[in-house]
Amino acid sequence: MTGPTTSRGRLVLALALTVAVALFLAFVPLHRHWFDLNVYYDAVGHWLRDGRIYDFTIPGADGADYGFTYPPFAALCMLPMALFTWLAAITLSMVLNVAASAILLTWLIGPIVRRHGWNKWFAFVVAACLFVLLEPVRDTFSFGQVNLLLLVLVFFDAWLLSTGHGRFAGCGIGLAAAIKLTPAIFIGYLLITRRWRAAATATGTAAAATLLALAVAPGASRVYWTEALWDTDRIGVLSYVSNQSWEGVLARLFDPVPPSGVVWALGVLAVLAVWAHRVRCAVAVGDERAGFALTGVTACLISPITWVHHLVWLIPALAVLVDSGLRPDAPPARRRLLLQVGAVVYVLLCSSVVWLWRFDSTGVDGFLGSNTYVWICLGLLIALPLRGARSATMLGQEPYPARIP
Repeated sequence: MTGPTTSRGRLVLALALTVAVALFLAFVPLHRHWFDLNVYYDAVGHWLRDGRIYDFTIPGADGADYGFTYPPFAALCMLPMALFTWLAAITLSMVLNVAASAILLTWLIGPIVRRHGWNKWFAFVVAACLFVLLEPVRDTFSFGQVNLLLLVLVFFDAWLLSTGHGRFAGCGIGLAAAIKLTPAIFIGYLLITRRWRAAATATGTAAAATLLALAVAPGASRVYWTEALWDTDRIGVLSYVSNQSWEGVLARLFDPVPPSGVVWALGVLAVLAVWAHRVRCAVAVGDERAGFALTGVTACLISPITWVHHLVWLIPALAVLVDSGLRPDAPPARRRLLLQVGAVVYVLLCSSVVWLWRFDSTGVDGFLGSNTYVWICLGLLIALPLRGARSATMLGQEPYPARIP
């Protein structure tokens, strides 16, 4: 890392960068006023008062009514919010997201910092400033979302697997899948990589959490699994520009006609086929970090609704891309290309560019621009570089084993 070579110079630059980022976050981006946290908070209160949670809704900025859309186990996890005031709930959300961010940065860039011999605290300050500028991260904080917490749960298992403690892996993925269904795709990753024990642990954990919710809240469980889960209108408008999934592309392309379920399913199958192939390639060279990163990218593409704040699942792939560009053993031209591509992806993910087509996504420019994050996902899925068995791991020990047992 090039930069100041003295402690004083690093301190001055770190303070200047921190102040600049803080001012930007305070005055420039769109603030979401903890809308999603408000849904959780009020829905849980409604549940305690009236015994129902999935019939509670509040109006959103896009004209749709939003309610609690997570499984009943998530509602149980959020039940303690009823003990807090609204201000305390916001504070708790911010603290948890800050903690999750610190853990993720430690896992994602810690080994990179050590490998290159950079000054640790200065590198983490720079990385943290870059991290919070990403639109998915800003929105996760501003909405009061749980995405970063789920990411920590999933990548805890990735850390266990990459550090030789795989016999304990699976609980994080299972809990994340019980809280929100999308992370269940990581069970598929465990199956593809033949991590039978971890896959069984994850499946068992998700099932146990779901059965616990069924025992504690049978009525809410029945409504969710038989009604609410299948009602996509509860989640939001499919064609809304914030929906950066394959389904969102189709919805905007054919709006106001509902997108074809067959076309969507064929696209999902194609994405899953590419994902399975690339994951198997990652397994062949022992690249655990790329396998998990590719799975997060795929989750964003195949989910019917992937709001911009859900795209925190792309952050591990961005870290892989940049780290690959820093490999000292790679040809200089390849290193420059990877770093340039990583910089472009990063800038786009900070830019909020898709919102330029919020009110009109028609035409060629609308098709390309309003789906910018989808194209990024597809690009990462197809071309994310893999590192061989002699390369360093992002999440733990090095080198990788030649084969995943």
